[in-house]
Amino acid sequence: MAISISVVLLLAILAIIFVRNCALKFSHALVCGMLGFFLAESSMAPTIHEGLLATAQIVSSLHP
Repeated sequence: MAISISVVLLLAILAIIFVRNCALKFSHALVCGMLGFFLAESSMAPTIHEGLLATAQIVSSLHP
């Protein structure tokens, strides 16, 4: 578990650097994809999922 969390943090830092440089190449997109897969396997996954569901419900309840 400790290795998984450190890999997630490393990939998150790399993804932030890539996005801030505004030069997202294929290799950078691959790192971002790997970050998603590692996040899905981490203990943070249920919290992230619930947060996204709550955000989607709030946005869907808004009427222009």
